[in-house]
Amino acid sequence: MEPSFGISDSQCVATVRGHELKNGQKEPRLLSLLECSGQFKLDILANPEAIVLSPVPQLSIPINNHFQLVREAEEALLIDISCDTTVRIRLKGEQTPELHLELQDDVHTQSFLQHVTKAKQQAEKRSSLPRKMEPVVPVPVKDCIPVPPQRGNSRSTSNNINNSTLVKPSNTDSAFSLTTDFGFEEKKNQKNRIRDPPPPPLPPLPPRKGTYTPSTNHTAGPTTKERPPSAQNATPVRNEFQPVDRAASWSDSPSNYTMRQAMMSSHAGSREGLLKYRLSKKEKEYVDIKNFRFFIGTWNVNGQSPDSSLEPWLCSYPDPPDVYVLGFQELDLSTEAFFYMDSSKEQVWVDAVERSLHPKARYIRIRIIRLVGMMLVVYVNKEHKHHIREVASESVGTGLMNKMGNKGGVAVRFVFHNTSFCFVNSHLAAHVDDFERRNQDYKDICARMSFHLLEHPPLSIVKHDVVIWLGDLNYRLCLPDAAEVKRLIADKELRRLQEYDQLNIQRQTKRAFTDFMEGEINFTPTYKYDAKSDRWDSSGKCRVPAWCDRILWRGSNVKQLHYRSHMELKTSDHKPVSSVFSIGVKMVIEQRYKKVFEEIVRDMDRLENDFLPSLSLTRREFTFENVKFRQLQRQSFLITNDGQVACTFAFIPKLNDSQYCKTWLRAEPSEGVLDPNEKMEIFLEVYVSKDSVTLLNSGEDKIEDILVLHLDRGKDYFITVAGNYLPSCFGTSLETLCRMKKPIREIPITKLIDLGEDSCMEKEKSRINLLLEGAGTEDKPLKIPKEVWLLVNHLYTKACQQEDLFQTPGLQDELQSIIDCLDTSIPESIPGSNHSVAEALLIFLEALPEPVLCYELYQRCLECSHDSRLCKQLISQLSRAHRNVFRYLMAFLRELLKHSIDNNLNANLLATLFASLLIRPPPNLAGKQTPQDRQKTNDFILGFLMAGDDD
Repeated sequence: MEPSFGISDSQCVATVRGHELKNGQKEPRLLSLLECSGQFKLDILANPEAIVLSPVPQLSIPINNHFQLVREAEEALLIDISCDTTVRIRLKGEQTPELHLELQDDVHTQSFLQHVTKAKQQAEKRSSLPRKMEPVVPVPVKDCIPVPPQRGNSRSTSNNINNSTLVKPSNTDSAFSLTTDFGFEEKKNQKNRIRDPPPPPLPPLPPRKGTYTPSTNHTAGPTTKERPPSAQNATPVRNEFQPVDRAASWSDSPSNYTMRQAMMSSHAGSREGLLKYRLSKKEKEYVDIKNFRFFIGTWNVNGQSPDSSLEPWLCSYPDPPDVYVLGFQELDLSTEAFFYMDSSKEQVWVDAVERSLHPKARYIRIRIIRLVGMMLVVYVNKEHKHHIREVASESVGTGLMNKMGNKGGVAVRFVFHNTSFCFVNSHLAAHVDDFERRNQDYKDICARMSFHLLEHPPLSIVKHDVVIWLGDLNYRLCLPDAAEVKRLIADKELRRLQEYDQLNIQRQTKRAFTDFMEGEINFTPTYKYDAKSDRWDSSGKCRVPAWCDRILWRGSNVKQLHYRSHMELKTSDHKPVSSVFSIGVKMVIEQRYKKVFEEIVRDMDRLENDFLPSLSLTRREFTFENVKFRQLQRQSFLITNDGQVACTFAFIPKLNDSQYCKTWLRAEPSEGVLDPNEKMEIFLEVYVSKDSVTLLNSGEDKIEDILVLHLDRGKDYFITVAGNYLPSCFGTSLETLCRMKKPIREIPITKLIDLGEDSCMEKEKSRINLLLEGAGTEDKPLKIPKEVWLLVNHLYTKACQQEDLFQTPGLQDELQSIIDCLDTSIPESIPGSNHSVAEALLIFLEALPEPVLCYELYQRCLECSHDSRLCKQLISQLSRAHRNVFRYLMAFLRELLKHSIDNNLNANLLATLFASLLIRPPPNLAGKQTPQDRQKTNDFILGFLMAGDDD
């Protein structure tokens, strides 16, 4: 094995934007972690806009034993419902003053801090043992394709492996780059002259444009679920929950920011983007195809540690692969792994893998990502490391409320030479009859998995040349008789069995994995075996054998050479599966590429001097009728380039706005490039999440917005969006709901506003007079909202013994039916499964504008969490609605614990889950909540769960 660090020449490992806090003011900063010959330093740039240029650091801090980084906010749990949070850190070097910085608490920041922590650890260990493998950073290659310095190392992010390090630019090139990037050319000659062609940029990938949805729209498009791109932050080593309620690819997309800055601040930036786009359109003229071998492996290890060599799995073929992609499921089944990001099993399995890689080649690890028990690790042959770029990783949790990471997917993407790859490792919903839930998990992963690289718009899974999907997909056989299945296996009638395979049926009926292919299965089912043996499951449940563990692919130039299981390994109740592919990779031919590049530059110069860009739009006014909470609506329009020259467009913020649209609106794609006469379909999506529902319920916001479609070197186009919103009890305050005797849809909006104002008065009044006498009047509020009673009463009467209650997600169609039912009626029974009703209760609590334990009492809650008497006193000081709801919920949860043998619940799990919903920090403290604070909120709830019913 080869270490991945210690590369010569300075390379940018990770970059993140933030603000320095000075004298009560915030000043923008760009932080870049650089590595040179195994040494690290942290550069801090005062002007982040120079990221598209050639930045010179304002401050450079060596990372050594004197370097200190103190993080004031640490996200530790997977469950969190706050949003738009920040994290504050303090930095201090050997000879530098302490800096106080505020960063956005998102995937890029988490990954950046992980990189810095690793760099600090390496600095401390440099004089002792050799370093373990870390994510690779490619080094410059001599005699490679010329790359202009303006595309260089300053644009790397934590999700990038240095996007442009294929050549070491000369001083002359650097000077040219500074001149052109900063616009120091003579403007009087710019319009009329034909420029000498600059060095060509790195060959771009083929265009991925046209409509927003791929051909698998009906299976992979956005769903009505809450739609964050990932429920957990994806980092190279571990994942934390990403507490956002809408996709990062919406109006605040990093790529939107980059594109907008390029268009509005520098014509050179826009020209470079257009140049890359046109190069990608002519890719076939300068690439040849060369085949490489990819080893793909998947194994559900059932929480076990490795007890034997993995060579029978990883070295089962004589020729060494060029790339290893290995996915694990159920790596760790402990409660700590479920709720916290750390797992002791991770390094144990990584070490076992690295000891068993093919001995005929030397490999380096380029990325590892883990979400609870799902782990994906990628290795490449050392000789290829310079041709790997734009590495990124992401994760999506599809467990309860899209936040639990016990089910979902992790993915790694990169570009190898000039072909883009995406590898997805997933663990889908279990149980024989839950194939629809597995389909839903697949659709959610497709819709929400999005990779963010500064130089690109958000990349979904399908926007890659080759996609390989592996994992414990959990699809079973539609045959209930285990004995009959085992007989058919013994008779080697595998093809007949596969007619009953749920995955095959779902693919044939185009409900999931529609565009994916799978090789012929000639191996026996890989699930379920008695541990440490080859015997089929002999437990009381006697599981029916099934091909749960699968490997599928989509893309061109892909040939499967082998597809098999490995019966020799008996660690788990699953058998590992492997597949070897020969994949044609696009290799750039330098001379042909330079010729195409020069032709394009000459043509662009001529067209820019003669023509201005222009667009035509088929629609500019949109009306969305009857918008509901958590229910997606989409409309589209076509834009056509009716000019003579290619045009670059993007939606941009209006004056004084930071985002291009309101939180409930999204345009997709939000930016792009069109050739003359080319058309593109733009989708407008309206989706009301917990972040926007309260203002819409109260009438403070309306379904009204104006979008500005900006055309580079052209005019702006204005698009109006209007509609009507149907109020929901979800996102309405407890006090207001207690004053509603009718469903919320039957109450006029003016009355809703009055009720909201009355509720504020009621809240104050109840604090003065907790009894609030007045029985017999029609205006007396309900003790608890009828919606809370309906949900809890359903679960109390029908679901106390439900297996895995509050651990299994509901179905989205059922959740929408439950929301509509509560908004429009007072039903005798709640529709949907027990799991859907349970999730609806959690969504209701999550959407409350103020949590059950009010914001103003949050700090006191932390202070008294150790004393049950003080906790009870605190609850007594809540307003009547909040106090009654809290006590009602605690009584219900204590009743659930009496049936823990059936429902698999325990007090710690319930305390952790409900504490994150009932006791939320105020918005101004959300980014400052520490793991200790979280534990105190858990202890607060735990005290009530462990108390007697009389308490």
